[in-house]
This record gives sequence, C-alpha cells and structure tokens, in this order.
Amino acid sequence: MQLRADARNETAGSLRASGRTARAAGLRSALTVVLVVSLALVGCASWPGLPGAGGAGASARRVPLRIERSRMPADYDVLVGELAQARGDFEAARAAYERAAQKDPDSGFLHDRLARLAWQLDDVEGALREAELAFALDPESRRSRLFLGRLYRLRRDFEGLDRVLRDEAGAPLDADSAHALYQVAMERGDLEEAEALAKRLAELEPDQLRGILALASVHEQRRDWDAAIAVVRKGLESFPDHFLLFMRLAQIERARSDRAGEIAIYRELLESHPNHYGILDRLGQAQLEAEDVDGAIETYQRIVEAYPDELNALRRLAQLEFSEGRYADAARRLEAVLARDPDQPQVAFALGQILNATGDTPGAIAAYERIGPDDPGHADARLQIVGLLEAEGRLEEALAETERLRALRPHRQLDFHAAALRVQLGDFDGGVALLESLLDGSDADAEVFFQLGAHYGTAGRHDEAIRWMQRVLEIAPDDANALNYIGYSWADRGERLAEAESMIRRALEVSPDDGFITDSLGWVFYRQAEQAMSASRRDEAMGLLEQAREALVRAAELTGGDPVVAEHLGDVMRLSGDESAALDYYEEAVELGVRESEQPDLLDKLEALRRKLGRTPPAGEES
Repeated sequence: MQLRADARNETAGSLRASGRTARAAGLRSALTVVLVVSLALVGCASWPGLPGAGGAGASARRVPLRIERSRMPADYDVLVGELAQARGDFEAARAAYERAAQKDPDSGFLHDRLARLAWQLDDVEGALREAELAFALDPESRRSRLFLGRLYRLRRDFEGLDRVLRDEAGAPLDADSAHALYQVAMERGDLEEAEALAKRLAELEPDQLRGILALASVHEQRRDWDAAIAVVRKGLESFPDHFLLFMRLAQIERARSDRAGEIAIYRELLESHPNHYGILDRLGQAQLEAEDVDGAIETYQRIVEAYPDELNALRRLAQLEFSEGRYADAARRLEAVLARDPDQPQVAFALGQILNATGDTPGAIAAYERIGPDDPGHADARLQIVGLLEAEGRLEEALAETERLRALRPHRQLDFHAAALRVQLGDFDGGVALLESLLDGSDADAEVFFQLGAHYGTAGRHDEAIRWMQRVLEIAPDDANALNYIGYSWADRGERLAEAESMIRRALEVSPDDGFITDSLGWVFYRQAEQAMSASRRDEAMGLLEQAREALVRAAELTGGDPVVAEHLGDVMRLSGDESAALDYYEEAVELGVRESEQPDLLDKLEALRRKLGRTPPAGEES
C-alpha cells in the first residue's frame, strides 16, 4: 500500500504544479511510475504476454487489461493514450486523453494532445476547439501557439493567427512565428508584409537559411530576378559554398528562362562539389534545353565515367549520340555495357532500337534476342523481332514468332496479326478461319468483321468486303473506319456516289481531322466531277473539282504527305486541264514511295505526261 500512496503523491504533485509547462513535463516524467503502479494494482498476470507472470496456470487464464480506471491518476490515461497512438488507434488514444483531461481539466498539455489527435482524425472543428482551450490554459506554450496558428491559417482566420503568433506590439513572437506569418502573407499576395517578415526572420535566426530563402522568394514573386539573386549571393557570404543556396540561384535563373545563367551556376557549384550526380544531371538537362547538344553529350559522358552503373544516364548519352548521327558511338557504348554485364535487358532493348534505325537488322534481332522470357520486356522485344522479320520479307519466320507470342501472351491484336500474315503467305482460307474462330456474338465481333472485310478487299472480293463492313456498322453505326471503307470503295468504283459521300461525311463527323477520310471525300468529289464532265456539265464538274482539290490539299496537310493523296491531286489537276501541275503531283507521289497495290497505274500516268509535256525525269530517278 505504501507504493500506491507514494505514486499517488508523486503524480498528484506533477499534475498540480503551478507552472503550466512544469505540469506538462510532470505528466510525461511520471509515466514510468504509473506503469509500475498499474502493474502492482492489477497484478502481473493481467499484463498480456508477460512471461512467468501469475505463477502456475497463468497462461491458462489470461485476465484482460482494464483500460479505463477512474481511480488511477491522469498519467495512467496518458500512458494508455500513448500506447494506443503507437499502434495507430487514434480513437482509443483520444478517449484516453479525454479521460485524463476530465481528471486534470486545467492541463494545457492534455488539450494540446487532444487537438492534435482530432486533427489526425480529420476533425478540424474538434482540433480547433481543443487547441484554443490549450492556448487559454497555457498561453506561454510555443508548441500550442504554433499548432493553433496552423489551424487558423487553414481556416483563413488571419485575426486569430495574429493574436497567437504576435506580441502586444504586433511583432512575431519568435522565428517560427515569423515564418508561419510570412507563409500566410505570401499566400495572400501581400509581398510588402512578406518582405518585412522575411527580414525579421533573418534577424531572429542569423545562423539559419530560412530568412534568406524567404526574402529571395519575395523578390522572385515580384519578378525582380536581380534582387533575388543578390539576396542569395549575400547569403553565400555567411554560408560559403552552401549547396542549397547554389541550387536556389539555379532555380531563379531557370525561372527567368536564363539557361546560360543556370548553366553557369551549375558549373560554379561543381567546383566545390565535383562529379555530383544531381548537379551534372541538371546541367545536362539545361544544356539540352539551350540546344547545346554537344555540351550535354560531354556532361553525360562525365556522369557515365563517374557513375558507370547509372543506366539512365548511359541510355540518355547513347540517345544523344544517336540523335547527332553518332550511331557507331551509341551502339558501341551500349555493347560495352552488355559485355560487362549481359543481364541488362533495358540496355539490350535500346541497342536493338539503335541498330534497327541504322539498318543493321541482324544486329537488332540479336540484341532483342538477349532479352529472356523471364524479363517483363520479353514480349515487346519479340514483337520488335516480328516487325524486323516482316521488313526483310521473312514472313514464315514472322508468323512462327507471332504464334509463339500468341501462346505466351494471348491478345486479340496478335490474333489479327497472325491472320494477316497467313493471308500474305497465300493461306487466305487459314487467315479467314482464324478470324472467324474469334467470333463470339458479342460487340467485340465488330473488330473481327472489320479485319475480315479488309482481307476480302485485299483479295479483290470487294462485294464480300463491303458486306463485312456493313456488319461492322450493325454493331457500331458510327465506326468511322467502316464508314470510310464502304464510302471510298463505292467512290473508287464510281458507283452509288451520293451514298458514298453521305457515309464519308458521317465518318468525318466522328474523326474530323483524319487525313485519309478527308482524302476519301476529295476522291468522291473527283468521281462526281468525272460523271458531270462525261455528261457535258462542265461548270458543275469544275466546281466539284475545286471542292476535290481543297479536300485533298487538307488531306495532304493532315497526313504529312502521302503518295495516294498526291496521286489523287494529280488526277484532279489533270481533269481540270492543268497537266503541268498534275505531273508535279505525280512526281511527288513517286518521291513519297509508290504503294503498288493501291497505285497500279501511277507510273504509266507519270510517263505519259512526261512524254506529252517533254519533261525529263529528275536526275537519279530510275527509268
């Protein structure tokens, strides 16, 4: 019983200390005593998991710990609250502190704890109520003032903020108060007040950076870049070679879009922090933004030399070398990495892209082959191989690779690609059978119908192709590609031109900036002009040809240049009577690359016009 009495006397003394700060300290310091008291009162067997407690049979009868103990001092409830907080049970912690506050209602410390718990529980009103009570009970507590200030700031209660963070003369109570008030002034756009507070902050803590950085930010907000830089430079006199101040200088130079100034700061900083990765990386970025690619390459070379295992910098360097036409350097750099460490799939993928771009198809395939089946990028690497095999005309190998991919990563687009390769290899029925096996009666069948229509069209079976496209429209009436396919097919055959125009216009409503659909509209106008010209309706024909020309010029702009569009423009100009312009467009179509399956007559038209106009082929063109 003496232990209980002594503990009560000690905790009672701490809770009734005349000074509020001493009271808070007493609450914290008495926790150990209360823990001992609580164990003595409830018996060791009631403390869960305490080995050997309670003697024989203790493990068979675990008595739960009684959390609420009205006869225990407030310090006991504080202990329970702190334990609950430690395990993240903020509701239980709040309840414990409320019990403690009922036992000691004059403790500012307890109400400050309750305010912070309410904040953690998203109870802003409760946090404000408890924080104001904590402040009223213990107005000398800097911690309570600052937290209450945060709440006032959140609620935009600037009068309350001034009341808790300023003295009677209106000056900030201390550096933290000055900084909080400065932040509010910046948020309100009161730059004059923010400047005064930043200067006061610098006076209150001359050995810290906050005042310097705050004052620089005020000048930066005013876009007075020189003043902002001057403040930071002056700060460097007190804090020589301070990394953060140099980075702030670079930020200011960047904010005013002075890349040369930013680069100069990085170089100055590198004198005291040589080969610092972050500085070098920022320097390289700034050089690229200043279009100094050679300088950026030099910087990234420096990074790679200092950090040979930094793959991002290595890939960036190879990319830069490649962009400057230094293909061999880029490839050699990545090959050296792979020679040192073959298990670098990302590097292998980048090497494959570089070698592919240089035309080294075998080398590119070998690079992609390095990426094993356990790597997340394996399927993408195999897709690249499929594309390379197709480009070389190795369609059987491409199909075999595609079939392996279908087994590895089933995907409808791979199914479509496998079907297309079968058709290209002459197995039309096999390609169609694969597509038909995908039909399941769902809306997804629209994609399959489109693929079937496209393959029937390629095979010259146009009526069947159109029927498949019409089935697409039964599921998806606004499918722009199907609408365009049917409309263009009718226009190309010179039939049902009014319906063709209507369908193409519907497609353009869905995809107004599609260059190929715009080309289809121009082609409909051309076919209508042909019919009008044949019927001796010349004025009508010329009007349609002008509409065709306008549509096709826009199509050329939208596609960025397409041989079929250029040929169509040539046909329009030829029918209009401007054969010289027609020849120019035909020659442009050839330069863009003839698509023989779509343009079987282009070269014949080109040669016929050249002979008629007496124009010779451009130098270097094959006869």
